[in-house]
Amino acid sequence: MKIAVDFDNTIASTVYPVILAPRMKVIMSLKHLKAAGHTIILWTCRKGKALEDAVAFCKEYGLEFDAVNETTKEDLEKWGGDTRKIWADIYIDDRSINPEDIGILVNNWYLTSTGGKENE
Repeated sequence: MKIAVDFDNTIASTVYPVILAPRMKVIMSLKHLKAAGHTIILWTCRKGKALEDAVAFCKEYGLEFDAVNETTKEDLEKWGGDTRKIWADIYIDDRSINPEDIGILVNNWYLTSTGGKENE
């Protein structure tokens, strides 16, 4: 299984670009999955020094990646080049929502934006 995982507020608690603390449950789970043979891809908006800091932070906790902000070589060959979106079976991100839960998102937005009142 291929897992793409975000860094900020997913692997570590951060106030970008400052890394505050590890999220050990996530780190330990990813390490377990990698040890079981799964592919782990760091999928983050960080670049330059901020990205280097994130990769080094993960390495300090024994978490290493099969790819960083790129599709694996195997998938590049399979798809005939870069598809721009990193391909994975699962995407882990603090800002994600499951498509099955879109109704909850819309309902919460509606209740917040209208104060729960129907449009007149």
